[in-house]
Amino acid sequence: MTSPTSRRTVLTAAIAAAAGASAATASSAFASPAPSTSGGPTARPSAAPKALVDNRFWHTYTDWRRGAGDGTRVLPGLRPGLVIASPAGRSDYTDPHTGTTAAWEYAVWTSPEHRCAVPATEVIASWNARTPAGTWIQTELSGRYADGTATPWFVMGRWASGDGDIRRTSVDGQGDPHSTVWTDTLSVDDPASGVRLVSYRLRLTLYRTPGSRLTPTVWRAGAMASDVPDRFTVPASAPGPARELPVPRYSQNVHIGQYPEYDNGGEAWCSPTSSQMIIEYWGRRPTARDLAWVKPGLPDPQVCHAARYTYDYQYEGCGNWPFNAAYAATYRDLNAVVTRLGSLDDVERLIRVGIPVITSQSFLKEELTGAGYGTAGHLMTVIGFTREGDVIANDPASPDNRAVRRVYRRREFENIWLRTKRYDANGAVRSGTGGVCYVYWPSDLSPSRRRVLRELGLV
Repeated sequence: MTSPTSRRTVLTAAIAAAAGASAATASSAFASPAPSTSGGPTARPSAAPKALVDNRFWHTYTDWRRGAGDGTRVLPGLRPGLVIASPAGRSDYTDPHTGTTAAWEYAVWTSPEHRCAVPATEVIASWNARTPAGTWIQTELSGRYADGTATPWFVMGRWASGDGDIRRTSVDGQGDPHSTVWTDTLSVDDPASGVRLVSYRLRLTLYRTPGSRLTPTVWRAGAMASDVPDRFTVPASAPGPARELPVPRYSQNVHIGQYPEYDNGGEAWCSPTSSQMIIEYWGRRPTARDLAWVKPGLPDPQVCHAARYTYDYQYEGCGNWPFNAAYAATYRDLNAVVTRLGSLDDVERLIRVGIPVITSQSFLKEELTGAGYGTAGHLMTVIGFTREGDVIANDPASPDNRAVRRVYRRREFENIWLRTKRYDANGAVRSGTGGVCYVYWPSDLSPSRRRVLRELGLV
């Protein structure tokens, strides 16, 4: 298993098969009763449950206008976007992964300060953008603590949809006395100390080749702030109605050994494989021209394509959460965010209106019956629920495409996905993702889909 060590929370570039085979604040959907640490029944809470997650995504014309622009303007329309109007300046950038230095014109947009409904121990930014050749973007975040002090501006990603101008990258070595950026996550170092991030601002810098009329377009940018308590077990949810969505099935393992320059090959591609499944569920896919670089005769070349264009050159993996969401959003009228959900009830609400969910989890082999492997971090796609409430998942850690559809026990799946603490095979305490997931959806939403996404704080 290959998993870079420069991250506290579990990232999903590690592969499962290696072990064995806009504005919205937190809603009741993100609330959770006090967890049962004994694994037994959870006592009924005596007060309203505490909200654990707050989402804020800027994406409307009004949202963009409320921010402070320096050289940017807002394109109106059904999908308003932020673009370069006239450059605010010029700067050089030396790509740490190629050594190439180039000059770029830039414009900057800074969000209003967003006060979190949930004083947070972690903040994860995500964005949806188009970057034609000759352009790229940088996303930064600055948080404010409860004592009024602020973090520096942390780089949460330098990103382009292609790889011909810069290498998309996270930035290591960022932190202050209270927090650290672990690849894509700004995390309070010692949550037990009581330190919390109570607000934040985002800053987007749009770059282009000097003298050109090119521009990136940013349609959505924001963050998920959360304060999920440390817990080895989580409360069980009650099953809802059965439904299964017709999501394409792709195995990462049919790509073992292919393109090792992207995280050692297909055995590590759980995240882009899962992303590609949902992209195609929504009727989008790369063109023949897009796939012309893939060696002829390889199965499912679009999975190779997804791995290449989600790859984080600093993390050296395809499991950067916002990079996967950003890749999905390069397809026509697709929106994508990284968030946390509160329970499988929330996933069922999305499934009920036809929206599948990509979940991130880690587990020992014996903790997920029928998986046949253990993993320090793995992505899979939840596509439905059985009549008994068990989870129907497209698990890319399968020997071939036909074997991808799995049914996992509800209680086991919910616990390994939502917990924040777990034991590894040696009995050491490790972290869990606390309900991290990707949610992708088209811009043309039915009323029922829009309602559920709004209730979950995503639109």
